[in-house]
Amino acid sequence: MRKLILASLTISAGLAAQTPAPAGRTKPLRGSLEHRLTTLLDQPPFDRATWGVFVQDDRGRVLYQRNADRYRVPASNTKLVVTATATVLLPADYRVRTSLYTNGRLQDGVLYGDLVLYGRGDPTWSERCYSVDTLAPGACDSTSTVVDRLADSVRARGIRRITGKVVGDGSSFERTLVHPAWNAFDLNWWYAAPVSGLGFHDNSVDFHIAPGAAVDEPPTITWSPDLGLFTFENRARTVPADSGTTIGDNFFRAPGAGGGTWDIWAQGTVALGRRPWIESFAVPDPNLYAARALAAALQRKGVSIAGGAAGTTDSLAYRAVRCCSAPPPLAEYLGRPLGQLIFPILNSSQNWFAEMLLKILGRELRGEGSWEAGLDVERRFLIDSVKIDSTAFGLEDGSGLAAGNLITPRALVQLLAYMRGHAKNAAFLAALPHSAQPGSLLKRFVGTPLEGHVAAKTGSIDRVNSLSGFLDRPDGRTYFFSVQANAHSVPSQQMLARIDSVVVEIGKTK
Repeated sequence: MRKLILASLTISAGLAAQTPAPAGRTKPLRGSLEHRLTTLLDQPPFDRATWGVFVQDDRGRVLYQRNADRYRVPASNTKLVVTATATVLLPADYRVRTSLYTNGRLQDGVLYGDLVLYGRGDPTWSERCYSVDTLAPGACDSTSTVVDRLADSVRARGIRRITGKVVGDGSSFERTLVHPAWNAFDLNWWYAAPVSGLGFHDNSVDFHIAPGAAVDEPPTITWSPDLGLFTFENRARTVPADSGTTIGDNFFRAPGAGGGTWDIWAQGTVALGRRPWIESFAVPDPNLYAARALAAALQRKGVSIAGGAAGTTDSLAYRAVRCCSAPPPLAEYLGRPLGQLIFPILNSSQNWFAEMLLKILGRELRGEGSWEAGLDVERRFLIDSVKIDSTAFGLEDGSGLAAGNLITPRALVQLLAYMRGHAKNAAFLAALPHSAQPGSLLKRFVGTPLEGHVAAKTGSIDRVNSLSGFLDRPDGRTYFFSVQANAHSVPSQQMLARIDSVVVEIGKTK
């Protein structure tokens, strides 16, 4: 699906990239693992990076370490923590429940009042596949799969008209929708979409871009889903084929509370002859977005809505309709099972799913759908269950987009070894990217002895690249590793190739 592919190609936490041929050496390395890895890490320009590496086998024998107990910024390796925590602490059949409540009188097919859509953090209301096998029955959803099912439920209750509004209530999560540590520029894009109790289409809009018919004409820009929520101005132009395309970094919105307003414009250039592509832009109000999507689905099914759509994060606004002696919900939707929530987080490094899952952990296990509560759940899990030293990590979010996330290479290896041996590890292991399989390792380690034998989580933000996972050897042994490169200026493709070379050398060790 389009979202799955985009998540693996966009520069963000969890960048997946092709691995070019290893640079800077042509002859096979000789000697001990320590000698070989030292050669790789200390060769210019890689020697200017701040490396953290830890490798151990499945018997706990340390094979190599460099700065193993010093903090590193892990980028999307952070996602290993939130998915492992959820895998172990939530039931394997856990599903997020979304409810429809009536705030008014229902009589003769008319709801005299509002229809309230109350979300509890289900991130799966989008066009996506939840399995490597995209042809498996039920593996994929369309953009309208969930809202159409809810609309069908409303119709099945005989409702044909709503005199009030369709209200998206995201108050099961905190009112803070964007993380204070995220870069301001990132807030415009899908990988830093706002995190509320409701979400639709990854809380983003897809802009489809193609060059105009001739130089100096505006490029062709359309968008989906089109729910009539924003204004858009195309200030960009088409330039000669040998010129650069800059529009990808030049989508903007007028400033406003949280992530900004619904007034969006694009400027910059699109090269003539360039193939069409998609840029996904975050929406500022996910609760209104979900409500409008449901309202559109209801109207397609023949239900009229007099009051339009609205969104709220006020937990008291509709508390009476979902509390105590209130009537039961008009309809409910149970989301996909936990393993399918975890799959996009690890396999294609979907940031927003990770943040939604972190707040789910806080709500389910601490009674508060917030970053603070979710991080507290993670912290107790790492200390109490995995037995990681409390000073070996300091985390700020669930996805790794925040540059303030810190964890040691040894701690990540401890977590991976713990999960490899855990009785509930099936969904976690299935979601990890595998070399030469769909996901963020699709084109990595291909043509090496490790092709098909590495399962690991990628990670990339500005000047940071990481890879943590395990490799299965032909002799049946398993090696766990974490390789983290911080504070470097090496081009991303080169650094990824060097990290892969490090892992290939690890695989040669007996």
